[in-house]
Parts: sequence; C-alpha cells; structure tokens
Amino acid sequence: MFFERFYNTDLAQASYMIGCQKTGECLVIDPVRDIQPYLDRAAREKLRVTHVTETHIHADYLSGSRELAARTGARLLLSAEGGPDWTYGFRAEPLRHGDTFMVGNLRLEVRHTPGHTPESLSFLVTDTPRGDAPVMYFTGDFTFVGDIGRPDLLDEAAGGEDTRFTGARQMFASLRDQFLTLPDGVQVWPGHGAGSACGKALGAVPTTTVGYERAMAWWAPYVAAGDEPGFTAELLSGQPDAPLYYGRMKTQNRAGPALLGEVTPLTHLGPDELRALVTAGAVLIDTRSREEHQAAAPQGSVNIPDGNTFETWAGWLLRPEHTPHVLLARDAAHAATLRRRLWMVGLDNVTGFVTSPDGLDTAPARPFPAAELPRHAGALILDVRNRTEHQAGAIPGAQQLHAGRLAWNLGTLPRDREIVVHCQGGARSAAAASLLRAQGFQVSELAGGYEAYAREQQAPSVSPV
Repeated sequence: MFFERFYNTDLAQASYMIGCQKTGECLVIDPVRDIQPYLDRAAREKLRVTHVTETHIHADYLSGSRELAARTGARLLLSAEGGPDWTYGFRAEPLRHGDTFMVGNLRLEVRHTPGHTPESLSFLVTDTPRGDAPVMYFTGDFTFVGDIGRPDLLDEAAGGEDTRFTGARQMFASLRDQFLTLPDGVQVWPGHGAGSACGKALGAVPTTTVGYERAMAWWAPYVAAGDEPGFTAELLSGQPDAPLYYGRMKTQNRAGPALLGEVTPLTHLGPDELRALVTAGAVLIDTRSREEHQAAAPQGSVNIPDGNTFETWAGWLLRPEHTPHVLLARDAAHAATLRRRLWMVGLDNVTGFVTSPDGLDTAPARPFPAAELPRHAGALILDVRNRTEHQAGAIPGAQQLHAGRLAWNLGTLPRDREIVVHCQGGARSAAAASLLRAQGFQVSELAGGYEAYAREQQAPSVSPV
C-alpha cells in the first residue's frame, strides 16, 4: 500500500493519497484546489489518480475534488448523507453509510459520522492482502488528535440558527456508535492539525489511534458515562470566532468550485496600469512585511505578508465578489505562487502583478506605542482578536470584532472618528488596519497590541526628581 499525507501549514489542513502499487490505482481524500502536488506525486510513484473523495463540504478552504477529478478522469465519490440541504450541486457518485469501494486491493468502508456537519463521512481502510482488519481511519473534521470537530460553524459563519445543539447530539452519537466501536489499533488520520479554527484544542502531531483517543481525549469520559448534556456544554464552550469567509467557502463547495483548467500567466503591470486599476477600485495585495508596508503604505492596498498565514488572512480580509486584485510580489514566479495560494480560499480574480508600488501615492502608517494611548481618548479602540482572547483581558471600552469578520462589518464602524486597531501582538492588527485604510477609515495601530498595553499598565510609574 502507498500512503502520503499532504499538509498545508497555513490552513492547518491535511489531505491524503492512498494507493495500490500492484494495480497502479490511487485515491485522493480532501484535496485542496491547487492539485499539482497530487499529480506530481502520483507520477513519481507511477500511480493513476482513479478515485477522488472528500469527507464533507468544507468551510475553511475551497475543495479541489472537482478539479482533480476533471483533470484525471477519476471517479468522484461524494456524500449523499445529511438530507437535501447538504446535497452537492454537481455530478458525483453518491456515498452512503455502509457503502464500500475498492482502490486496487484496498477496501474502503464509508461511515456516516455527522456532528461537525450533517453530511460528514469517514473512511475506514483495509489493506486486504494483509488481512481483514481495518488499519486506517480517515476522519476529516469528525475527530482530530485530542479533539473533535466543532458543531457550531453553521451558526457562526453560514447563517444557521441553533444548529450547534443538533450537531452536538449527532457528534455524541457518532463517537459512541462509530468511533468507539473500532479496534484500539486503528490509525486515525484527521483533516486538520493545530491552528485550525475547526476545533478549539487540536493536537500538533499528525496522527493518533482509536485506543489513544479512547484513553486520553477530553470527550471520552463523557461518552463512556453517557453524559450527553455535560459533553454538549464542554464541546460548545470556548470555541473561537469563525471567520465569515467560511460561509462563502461552504456555499461554493456545495455548488461546485469553478474549474480552473488551463491558467494563463499573470500580466506584469506598469505604474500607469496599476494606478488606473486602483483608481477604478482594484485592491493591491501588498505581500511585503508589515514593517515595509507601514513605512510607506500604498493607497488602496491591503497588507497580507507572504508567510505561513497568507491564505488565512486573504480569506479573512478580501471579498472576491467586490473587486479585482493585483499582487505586489518579488517577481513573476513569486506572483504565480501567491496566486495559487489565493485559489485555496476562492480568490481567483487577480488581474496582474507588480514588483513595486510605483504609480501609487504612499503614506507612513507606523503604530504608536502603548504609552501614547491616552492621547487617543476620542478614538474607538477596535480589538480584532478572538472573543476568547478578549474575554481573558481587554483594554477598557474596547470593541471586539474578530479580524476574520471585519470585511463583512465595515458598515458598523464609524467614519467620523479615529479607529485604533489592536490584536495580541501586532500582526493581525497590521493587516486589519490596512484594510480599513484602503476603505477610507481614519486608522491607527497600537504597537505591540494588547501585550504591550498590559506591560505598560504593569510598569511602575517614575516620579520626577
């Protein structure tokens, strides 16, 4: 049996390729939209992508299942569970609880495991030449290492109302009737790792076993005791804010992401072209460091530094339905890489790239130190951290609005007074403040975020000599 885990550190997302080397067939589970890594790996292993599937309708990234099946001619197998509201809007072979299918000599059993979402499936794999016992369990967002999928995302980001309670009940039953019925030695391969907003306490190691989770997971004692109310209360408490782009991802993934097909290279724009586009409403995605951006912020630009959170912040702050985008990148190769990363969160409308902001007016946007906060007495203090961070300690009078919800709530913010933006340490607030500046707000940033404020409050006062 061939096995490969593909991991996107930005989205904390795992997809998988399993194959039968004897027959040359392979299956990809939960592919992202940039499908080239799967094609490259299959070619190196002399495998054919013959099957593509996913565990559920994803909310945190745009799925590549449809793209990969279209490119390879593979069978596309998707959940038919969860009822009509959770039926995919494009053609695929339906999967239901108890179905099995073969990938070469590998047998996959489909298990319906609702809770995180109503249509959620898990895949139990048996390597038949080695015996009849299952060896691997691909759980998507059903179970993680040390945690389970949150059932409140439909309420938080997709317009649901009190679906979290139904989801919690379903999750309890799925753990009791599906997960805990498996042998302890079965390896569990989840869809996310630490850093994902699809749970609140995900482990950093890539895999676990049924037995380990039975013995160590926080939820196991509740399920063993049949304590569904206690389980529900603990599961729903302390969940982080869900970014609102999750609602868009869920809708697009259900309907069927647009096929990328053959993609033409991005155009290298000149200063006059850049100025004309920004004047007409395009947004420049400034991928330089926040220090470079703050030294001379270009007009109409949102600062999303090229790093481990590029896709996440792009999903948080940019709305593809509103405007075209231009990339500020080092060169054509860098722009092409960033463009592929934007595909992950459905930002396809990139009209070109530049290697400098020449053609645009710039202005300094440096944060001010915490000691100067009293000078901004009339400003709205905007805390763009998670609500759990805000509840743990906040600047008096601050308004909490998670950065991943900012682009959807611009109409609630004042345009007639200064807005002081802060996060925990300064990174999230820099990106959020750049969005507000691009939208015409009067914005400044608190250097060092809440951490700097807290230190300033604890510092002993010095009496004049």
